[in-house]
Amino acid sequence: MKAILCEKRGGLEDLRWADAPDPSPGPGEVVIDVRAAGVNFADLLMTQGLYQVRPPLPFSPGFEVCGTVTEIGVEVDGLRLGDRVVAFTGWGGYAERVKAQAGSVFPAPPGLSDTEAATFLVAYGTAYHALVDRAALRPSEVLVVLGASGGVGTAAVQLGRILDATVVAAVSSEEKAEFAHRMGASTVIRYDREDLKEAIRRVTDGRGADVVFDPVGGATTEQAFRALAWEGRLLVVGFAAGEIPGVPANLPLLKSASLVGVFWGAFAERRPDRVARQLELLASWVDQHGLRPPVTEVFPLSEAPQALRLVAERRVLGRLALTP
Repeated sequence: MKAILCEKRGGLEDLRWADAPDPSPGPGEVVIDVRAAGVNFADLLMTQGLYQVRPPLPFSPGFEVCGTVTEIGVEVDGLRLGDRVVAFTGWGGYAERVKAQAGSVFPAPPGLSDTEAATFLVAYGTAYHALVDRAALRPSEVLVVLGASGGVGTAAVQLGRILDATVVAAVSSEEKAEFAHRMGASTVIRYDREDLKEAIRRVTDGRGADVVFDPVGGATTEQAFRALAWEGRLLVVGFAAGEIPGVPANLPLLKSASLVGVFWGAFAERRPDRVARQLELLASWVDQHGLRPPVTEVFPLSEAPQALRLVAERRVLGRLALTP
């Protein structure tokens, strides 16, 4: 088969489109013919050696795919040859075929195209786990989403609206502001134009945010934490800004506020049963609420480095996908 191979950790120029061994399923595993692969920020970090998980070299990046089950190993129940599925692969998805643990393979939402389904599991699973499991977001609470025009930020905006929160999107350009409005944000903050803390206080009439969804990190994290309401929760989702922030420990004390970690990948490995139920619910919202990933550009699999470069430069609105 053909795959994008990372043979040394570093720059995107080191990724190459090359022949790779066909995968073979072991016990509890299946092989999937890839119809589409999602492009995630974590894929970029993994190629740079900056992610929590460091696969042995050489490897193919790719956290999530949509495809067809073509081989089934022993000790696998509930999956059949020919099933259209989505899978959380960890890595290996930027290939024509990929092996996955059966517990991380789920029915593809029937209302989504292959590219939409390939970009659904990780972003919407992360956003749901963050907002519902970790933050216990309640109707009418104020949810501020940082990086609101990116993949997981867009998912948080859409889910916040469905969960009846007041959704405030924080973005850094007019194009991103218009996009966040289209995704369902009721208010948009331009933190390239005004101080984020003061902007959050302004749009909440001085009360502050109940929940902040933060996939960005860097200097914005402390600013957003200082703008939390009493008993507010800041969700630590990622560090797209490239800097892991430090928050003074007195800030949670003063507002009885919480800094809450969100690591959906580890949650998915530990509780695939809960992920399956959540994905079933999210799939039902495709028809009920029009929930779907905004896939704004699709690249051939061989051009994955170009797609990852757009992610690195933070020039992506919504989601990117790859197709063989």
